[in-house]
Amino acid sequence: MIDIGHLHFGENKVQEAKDKWGVIKKYNKNIQLHMVGKLQSNKVKFAVHLFDYIHSLDNEKLAKKISVEQKKINKNLKIFIQVNIGDEKQKSGVHLDNLKDFYDTCCKKYFLNIIGLMCIPPKEIDVKSYFKKMSELNKSFGLKELSMGMSSDYLEAINFGATYVRIGSKIFGSRS
Repeated sequence: MIDIGHLHFGENKVQEAKDKWGVIKKYNKNIQLHMVGKLQSNKVKFAVHLFDYIHSLDNEKLAKKISVEQKKINKNLKIFIQVNIGDEKQKSGVHLDNLKDFYDTCCKKYFLNIIGLMCIPPKEIDVKSYFKKMSELNKSFGLKELSMGMSSDYLEAINFGATYVRIGSKIFGSRS
């Protein structure tokens, strides 16, 4: 895919990305890697070195660690705040009630480059209302990028302003 000009790639796991992209990225400076999975705080150091985007910032501890690691290597990642738009207990993400305070903390206390919001809406449900809400929230913060939509609903997400979609299984098939 790199040979035909595709430069943006998403990964769910830091270790897999490190094994897969470590050498490739050294020789292909234009490649942009996106951390789209849950980022564990003990993997932040590796993630900051390898990735250009993080789509899953969801707590202050993680924000602080990213900030510290970025400063060490003078890097400024592009970051999305993950929003728990469906208020689902089993999912990560900042709850709507806390979003404004969390956004302010990320920008003013940790000086993170928040470029947009990200969500994974509940499955088996009409996603339009969630995508509409995310689009409105993103605009209310004045953010230009919006990460939402996966292989099953990316077209709907694009209709509501998604600028980044995750369509890995449509391209590569399901994970085993």
